[in-house]
Amino acid sequence: MADGSRIAPVLSTPANHILDEDALPTTIEPESPRSPETIQIRYEIDRTVAEIRQGGWKRVALQFPDLMLPEAPAVFEALSQKFVGEKKPIRNKYTNPEHSSFHVGEKLDSIKGQPSSVEFFILADTSYGACCVDEIAAEHVDADVVVHYGRACLSPPARLPVIHVFTRQSLAVDRVVESFKSTYPDCNQAIILMADVTFANHLPCISGILETEGYRFVFTPDIVHNPSSPLPNRTVPANVLLEPSQLRNWRIFHISDPPESLLLILSSRVSSIHVFPTSNTVAEVTSAADVTASAALRRRYALMTSVTTVPVFGILINTLSVKNYLHVVEHVKSCISASGRKSYTFVVGKVNAAKVANFSEIGAWVVIGCWESSLIESKDFWKPILTPFELELALAGDDRRIWTGTWVADFETILAGIKRYPIDQPINKAEICGKDLTRYSHDTGGSDSEP
Repeated sequence: MADGSRIAPVLSTPANHILDEDALPTTIEPESPRSPETIQIRYEIDRTVAEIRQGGWKRVALQFPDLMLPEAPAVFEALSQKFVGEKKPIRNKYTNPEHSSFHVGEKLDSIKGQPSSVEFFILADTSYGACCVDEIAAEHVDADVVVHYGRACLSPPARLPVIHVFTRQSLAVDRVVESFKSTYPDCNQAIILMADVTFANHLPCISGILETEGYRFVFTPDIVHNPSSPLPNRTVPANVLLEPSQLRNWRIFHISDPPESLLLILSSRVSSIHVFPTSNTVAEVTSAADVTASAALRRRYALMTSVTTVPVFGILINTLSVKNYLHVVEHVKSCISASGRKSYTFVVGKVNAAKVANFSEIGAWVVIGCWESSLIESKDFWKPILTPFELELALAGDDRRIWTGTWVADFETILAGIKRYPIDQPINKAEICGKDLTRYSHDTGGSDSEP
């Protein structure tokens, strides 16, 4: 084989693997047990109980990310105790008695020796993504509602009601304030103070301190369940409601590293983005990094232009719980078909290079997931992996494709703009090999709704 050629990955485990490889850890070392008082506060037990009572739900699924699973029994017990002594519901005849969460519930319920009027189930299966609600696993136990713990993409669910508990993470507020002041010495700048949902409970305190320091134009958005918002899942300043392009005049100070998809979305909508890291273990770190998505946008654009001649696409369905995902699947199929190409549809759990490498005839992949998980960036994949928005641009004719640099991820915006990107006519394979790259216009002043 010539030098520089790439060799397909080995998709099977070598026979001597167990002899050559170090044993993988089978468990995650849990943190020291938290006190009942800490569990009550961090997991918002009282608010959760109030919403369960208000909804009248009797079968509640508890969904934890992997790192929080060691604390799941403590949360289960704290919630169950709130309903002890009330009349216990009759078990649904369709419930599968072999389900693992059923046995967990029975064991923990018997610890106290008293029945609970509400049945709780811990969902411990691997889901499509920790940020998404696992409605499929919840339906296996015939749940009425899902309580989702940890950070979330807040994509609208397809079937079940959801109670989101972001959990309250600790934060060095004084260092955040110091970093903010060093980043923005001018108190008259228009700044949006944002944070990952797990740190959002600290924002009112930080905003109050900054106000006493003389910062008059700091906007602290509220969390809303709207990925289509100019600030995904956040409210926007009043002037942005009247004129979305005014968002370009605002700067963002973001607490905790934002997901790559959020960074791509915001990069063309605001003036600048500074990020205060929360994952760094060095306590003395107080600076906020000026981040940009220019390199990522160029990389995504290169992927788009590389698939303009692909004859066969694979559609990876990476969610079964986000509202309108089936409409987006049909939309993607129709776009591919209108361009004279073929597509195959696959339903997968965790997307990895080994799975998609089994289908050599697929020239490029399109992921149908939540607005965060649809973006997959990895050098391990042999074929390009696009989002539905990027596919629309890739399939548009060369004379029609103009990308302003705006990046769209949510389903609602994609479906609302179905006619915005005319799909090119069926391709002539003998003529497409020498086509030039499409035009690229980075117009940072465009509206957020006009890619």
